[in-house]
Amino acid sequence: MHIHIVGICGTFMGGVAAIAQQLGHRVTGSDAKVYPPMSTQLENLGIELMQGYSQNNLKPRPDIVVIGNALSRGNDEVEAVLRERIPYASGAQWLHDNVLTERWVLAVAGTHGKTTTASMLSWILQDNGFDPGFMIGGVPGNFPVSARLTDSNFFVIEADEYDTAFFDKRSKFVHYAPDTLILNNLEFDHADIFPDLAAIQRQFAHLLRVVPDTGQVILPSDDAALETVLEQGCWSPVVRMGEQGEWQTKLLKADGTEFEVHYQGQCVARVNWNLLGIHNVNNAMMAIIAAAHVGIKAEQSAQALTLFKSPKRRMELLGEHGGIKVFDDFAHHPSAIKTTVSGLRQHQPENRIIAVLEPRSNTMKMGVHSETLAEALTDADEIFVLQPEGLTWQLAEKMPDAHLFESTDDLLAGLLNDVNAGDSVLIMSNGSFDGLHQRFITALQQRDDTGTE
Repeated sequence: MHIHIVGICGTFMGGVAAIAQQLGHRVTGSDAKVYPPMSTQLENLGIELMQGYSQNNLKPRPDIVVIGNALSRGNDEVEAVLRERIPYASGAQWLHDNVLTERWVLAVAGTHGKTTTASMLSWILQDNGFDPGFMIGGVPGNFPVSARLTDSNFFVIEADEYDTAFFDKRSKFVHYAPDTLILNNLEFDHADIFPDLAAIQRQFAHLLRVVPDTGQVILPSDDAALETVLEQGCWSPVVRMGEQGEWQTKLLKADGTEFEVHYQGQCVARVNWNLLGIHNVNNAMMAIIAAAHVGIKAEQSAQALTLFKSPKRRMELLGEHGGIKVFDDFAHHPSAIKTTVSGLRQHQPENRIIAVLEPRSNTMKMGVHSETLAEALTDADEIFVLQPEGLTWQLAEKMPDAHLFESTDDLLAGLLNDVNAGDSVLIMSNGSFDGLHQRFITALQQRDDTGTE
C-alpha cells in the first residue's frame, strides 16, 4: 500500500512514517519545512520527502493520505485530497487501526513528564526482555530512534492531549486505547486549543472511557485536577502514587539521585541514578508502577533505571568549558521550569545558577502564565529572558529582576559578559532558541582557546 503523509516532519508524524514503513508499506511525505533531524531520519529509512504542499505531491495517487494536525482547510494539498476523494485519516487514527488494536498499549499522559516517563518505561521493558515497540515525542537516550515497531505484544506511547486533525477535534490520545494508562499530572496548558482547565479535563475523561476494565489507571494521590477527572467516570482499577497511595517514595538524597520505592508500606527497591529533581523521581515511580502491571518487579525496574539515559533536551548537559556547565531543557510551563531549576539547585547548592528562558509556547505568549513565571525561577541566581515576537504581555512588568533582551544576539552577548567559572547555565525553550545553545558553547570554547575572560 502507498501511504502519503502530509506534515511528515513533525515528531509524531515522522514516527508514524517509520512504523508504516516497518509494516511493509511504501511511504512518501511532504512538509512545509523539511529539515533535520527528522528529515535525516526519514531519508535514512529511504522515505521520499517533498518540500512544500502541493496537489502534485499526490501523483501517483496514494492509497491513503495521513494528515497531520498542523494542517487545515485552505492548504493546497489538503484541498486536493478532499476534491479528488482520496481516502484519508489522522495519524492517531491510522496508528490505532493498524498497530495499537493488536497490542498491550502502555500510554503516558499528563501536562509534564510524558517524554521522560515514556522513555523510562520503554527502557525498563527493554532491559527486562520485553523488546517493546514505542512512539516517543523526543529522542530517547537509550534508543537510536523515537519510534519503532517490534514483534512484541507491548507498545509504549506518549499520549498528548493536542487535537487530532482539522476534521477530528478530539485529543489524539483518545485513539490510543491503552491497557495501562499513566496520568502524570494535570494543569492548564495549550491555551491556543483549550479555553480552560475544564475543557482539558473533559478530554482526559474521554480517555478514561476507553481503558478496559482489565486495564489500570496510574496517577498521583495529590492531584485535585485528576481527581475531578476520575469523578466523571472510571471503569478500570486505579493505582495511586504518593502519601495516600499504595506506592510511595522515600528520598535518600534531596536532589533525587537516590530514593527508595515503597509498596504498601514496605521498601521494595532502591534507585541510585544520575537524574536530578523530584519531578524525575515521580516520573520514575510512574514507570515502575506501569512496569509492575505487566509483571516486572520494582527491583528489576530500579536496576534498569540505573542505566537510564535522559531523552535529548531533558536537563541535558551539553558541555563544560572554562568551568561553566551548560544544560539544555525543554521546560516551557512554570511548573516544569520550577522543578527543573529546583532540581539543579538541590544538586549544586553552592554554585551560581543562571536561567536562560525563551517563553515561546502559544500559551506563554498569550500571557496565561505571566503571573507565575517569575516565581518559578526564584531558585536561579540570574535570569536572562528573550522577549519573542507575538508576546501579548510585557516581561518587564512581571519579571522586574530579569535581564530582558529582544534578540538572541544581545542575549548571548549579555550572557557571555556575566558568566564565570563555577556557574551552571540552564537554557530552557521548547524550540531551537535561534541556535543559542551551540552559539554559547562555541563562544565559551573560543574564550578558552584565547585565554580571555
